[in-house]
Amino acid sequence: MSDFQIRLIDTPEEMSLVEGLQREVWPGSETDVVPLHMLITAVHNGGLVLGAFMNEVLVGFVFGFPGIETTPDGPRPKHCSHMMGIHPDCRNDGIGFALKRAQWQMVRHQELDHITWTYDPLLSRNAYLNVAKLGAVCATYHRSEYGDMRDGLNAGLPSDRFQVDWWIRTRRVETRLGKRSRPTLNLKHLTRSGIYPSYSVHASSLTDNLPRPPKHIPPFEDRLLLAEIPGDFLELKSKDFTLARDWRFFTRELFETAFAKNYIVTDFVFDKNEGNPRGLYVLTHGESTLDEFE
Repeated sequence: MSDFQIRLIDTPEEMSLVEGLQREVWPGSETDVVPLHMLITAVHNGGLVLGAFMNEVLVGFVFGFPGIETTPDGPRPKHCSHMMGIHPDCRNDGIGFALKRAQWQMVRHQELDHITWTYDPLLSRNAYLNVAKLGAVCATYHRSEYGDMRDGLNAGLPSDRFQVDWWIRTRRVETRLGKRSRPTLNLKHLTRSGIYPSYSVHASSLTDNLPRPPKHIPPFEDRLLLAEIPGDFLELKSKDFTLARDWRFFTRELFETAFAKNYIVTDFVFDKNEGNPRGLYVLTHGESTLDEFE
């Protein structure tokens, strides 16, 4: 892991660095850059911008602000984590995890217990960080959450997103972020337990070494379900855009149906096998407490 420091950002000079890093992470659409004046306004009103610096160069940031959510007991405050970006040359250095851990610490000091954010459910690396390492869960799927996006990573596909729930005071999260963190699951764990491949929705075949989505969604009869997604969706999209659209619409139907039937995304397995990485969501069914998913 490379040496880097995490610190709060609250000056116009450093916010301009955040603007610049956004352009490197999401190239091609200036209108999608959150401008300096909005970042400053947010942090002066309870928001947080945390930066990761390597030799005084900004290589990552996370930005969020206070929000309100509707519950059966009425409105309650939360923290909305809107954006996290890591320089393309530093994406395997543990910076994303360190930024989210710092955010976890800061938001707890604000006496909040819930953080939400969105991400593309087809991005295995993001799923691995958000669900497996951080302990977020998900039962919410938003179609075309941001409309037609124009940046280099998202252009051309519907901007469907998971909205994840990060319950930052639960044992589930604390065991992942504490000094003795829980090891992440791998394919060997699932195989030894008999869960894999028995409860799996597999990619149906490979075309030019690219996985194709299954032809049908499962019947959702078991308490546990493993749902496979491409290990590297962005590479797949760059090689076969039509296949990427097929994955978007298959997973849209899969997750919308699963959530309607009371399944919850509770874990993620990322097999980083070189040349053929694989990602598998773990979905659990039932009206269960989060502690049961440990």
